[in-house]
Amino acid sequence: MKLIVLGPSLALALVAGWTDWRSRRIPNWLTAPALLIGILLNGLTGGWNGVKTSLLGAGLGLLALLPFVLMRSLGAGDWKLAGALGAFVGWEPLVTLLIYSIFVAGAMALILVIYKRRFRQTMRNIWGMLGSMFAFHMPGAEVSLDNPHSLKVPYGVALALSTLLFGIASIGKVR
Repeated sequence: MKLIVLGPSLALALVAGWTDWRSRRIPNWLTAPALLIGILLNGLTGGWNGVKTSLLGAGLGLLALLPFVLMRSLGAGDWKLAGALGAFVGWEPLVTLLIYSIFVAGAMALILVIYKRRFRQTMRNIWGMLGSMFAFHMPGAEVSLDNPHSLKVPYGVALALSTLLFGIASIGKVR
């Protein structure tokens, strides 16, 4: 990966993580241009192969998280951030970022559940979601982002922290 691509992807992730932390939103003015800039930078540094890598990364980010957006368990800003990050880093590093982000978001969720003393309610919600999956129907509104009483983990923050960890791990490999 080239520094000219890694640097802006880190900047994107950190700005998105900060805005998600502060306002629980990741704005379109950040993600839409970032997607195009990621494709452009990869095209400039890698030619048509770079464009292909970028489009595959963006497509993977958008496709992998789309079911969670449709189930209302993930916000659209988080979804678009994953697509924009995929446009910068490509599909292979994005897989690593998404796996890292699952663990980071899980740790954040566990801390939040313990802090808010909502362990039993969380376990009931998890069992309800699993039951919905096995019955092939949508879970109830109580486990949706639309529920004002549900605990919400800012996934953009988890994705930003994961990108930062990935960037630190990639420093020696950057060309």
